Amino acid sequence: MTRSADAALLARDRGTALIDYLRSRGYVQDISDETALADAFASGQITAYVGFDPTAASLHVGHLLSIMVLGTIQRFGHRPIPLAGGGTTMVGDPTGKTATRKVLTLEEIRVNLQNVIKQFDRYIDFRGGRFGDRSPAALLVNNADWLLDLKYIEFLRDIGRHFSVNEMLAAETYKTRMESSGLNFVEFNYRIVQAYDFLHLNRTLGCRLQMGGSDQWGNIVAGVDLIRRVEGKQAFALVTPLITTSGGAKMGKSEGNSVWLDATMTTPYDYYQYWINTDDADVRRLLYLYTFLPSEQIDELTSVKGEALRQAKQVLAYESTSLTHGEHAALEAASAATRLFGGNASLDPQDESLPTLTIERSEGLTLADLFVQAGLASSRGDARRTASQGGLSVDEERVADVDAPVDGDQPRILRAGKKRFQRIVFS
Repeated sequence: MTRSADAALLARDRGTALIDYLRSRGYVQDISDETALADAFASGQITAYVGFDPTAASLHVGHLLSIMVLGTIQRFGHRPIPLAGGGTTMVGDPTGKTATRKVLTLEEIRVNLQNVIKQFDRYIDFRGGRFGDRSPAALLVNNADWLLDLKYIEFLRDIGRHFSVNEMLAAETYKTRMESSGLNFVEFNYRIVQAYDFLHLNRTLGCRLQMGGSDQWGNIVAGVDLIRRVEGKQAFALVTPLITTSGGAKMGKSEGNSVWLDATMTTPYDYYQYWINTDDADVRRLLYLYTFLPSEQIDELTSVKGEALRQAKQVLAYESTSLTHGEHAALEAASAATRLFGGNASLDPQDESLPTLTIERSEGLTLADLFVQAGLASSRGDARRTASQGGLSVDEERVADVDAPVDGDQPRILRAGKKRFQRIVFS
């Protein structure tokens, strides 16, 4: 499998409306003024941004849709700006939250930023020209650079006066919080601060479009309105839909946990498995949303049903893993999956390309402890129950007594059920 960045298709489609293309891929939920935005795209290069608050040490699959949209508009010749919210993270976005976010220290935000910034480079070109002569270099900005130096009274006078408290309290986000745990004053200011980001980027970089998830519609439109009031200019909002699986699960969750883009938090193998385990009903849509493959290729891959869709799932898993972790990691993950699920029972514990977890060798360590630490059992009790049902094995031999001590310090291959594996090595 060789990853194709949809270059041929984009070269042909650049003569058509970019918005039509975005809609055909499933990226469009709402646009503030579609006709005017289409004209802006057609008349020349425009600059667009999406904000990402570094509330954790990594972005996750839930962030990917916005990153894919930024990557798509760059491939059409427009300039993308991923904004790292070093300043807004200190405020805390109340959107979709029933309780106040944990307040992070400046050092925690700094460390998170260092990790998050590196993750954009797989999808977006910061040097220019990678996606053709017409693709400009992307910009990476941190809103702490301008937000932390604001003078409070001047900000209230020049920016705050354009916002109606009544309108803000009527917004669903604020209403929900007011009716549940309450809303503190810092969070109440989040919409104003985000709108100011858009104004600042419009003034300094000519940014005319802000994009994001549909839950951000109110905040983004507030920035559009602020630019109109203060600068007398037209700006635009475009939001993507909330993506759920056919079973109703939120994208980016596996076993109830987030699927991270950082390889130390979600291994490339587990990342590959997340995508290859996609439900049949979701394969075509996810290929459109989370790869840059040409539409014709996706349609051909998904024109079949049943077991024949396995190839489409493999392509989805490979393309997604290649984008996030690189082609080498994707090939290793695909190879490991083939060995693990290809009917070969003689897996070699010495094979370092298999998904591997290092566990500290300690006195009294049991097999149950191994399965729990490997994430293959939620507790020792869970390990005992699964073993009693014949669901656990070590080096392809079924485990009867998970309370037995671990013998020796050689690598092991642990299996839970048919699809969950982990190679264990001891430190």
